[in-house]
Amino acid sequence: MTFDRSIKIAPSILSADFANFGEEIRAIEAQGADWVHVDVMDGHFVPNLTFGPPAVKAFRPHVKTVMDVHLMIAPVDPYIDAYAEAGADILTAHIEAGPHTHRTLQAIRGAGMKAGVALNPGTPADAVEHLLDLTDLICVMTVNPGFGGQKFIDMTAKVRRLREMIGDRPVHIEIDGGVDPTTAPLVVEAGADALVAGSAVFKGGSVGNPDVYGDNIRAIRAAAEGARKAA
Repeated sequence: MTFDRSIKIAPSILSADFANFGEEIRAIEAQGADWVHVDVMDGHFVPNLTFGPPAVKAFRPHVKTVMDVHLMIAPVDPYIDAYAEAGADILTAHIEAGPHTHRTLQAIRGAGMKAGVALNPGTPADAVEHLLDLTDLICVMTVNPGFGGQKFIDMTAKVRRLREMIGDRPVHIEIDGGVDPTTAPLVVEAGADALVAGSAVFKGGSVGNPDVYGDNIRAIRAAAEGARKAA
């Protein structure tokens, strides 16, 4: 996985058909997904339960791009090796999930993955200022984590502050929550380059009708790239 600031569209399989994950992953990649986003929730840090390491390991053979695993769990550290073994390329932990994020990011990189840190809407950008040299990705939550399909919360000021803080470091700014062709330009203009989209990608499509996924991905990408050119 090499670093560049091109727009990345990362469909969240939380919005996919749970009975058909392998085909869903292959379909979104064939239709232009850059990354596959996997939301891991524990029913404790967030009010929902989703996937554990065995599920992520089962997804891995189907993912040919980048498997972007977002841990909405606490604690994180005891599970880092399990997600590395499961095949995560990027592993993101929430700064709110524990008191030792610096050590968590070291451990993620030490296990051979790219290290991400996520910020809930109520957490300021400055919370990660002293972590930037250990971080490959900052995930800005634009909904409160726990469920897909929520309304976008405007975090563009936070994204601008992060872009300023990052400078020329090779760190992605990822947006997670309520991303669609209307909201994507707002965050890209502010400095984001990776866009997680769940319902906005999967709505109206299926593995039997995957062209809709492609139409949705292209619409988000076109809106985002248009905003970047205009900025």
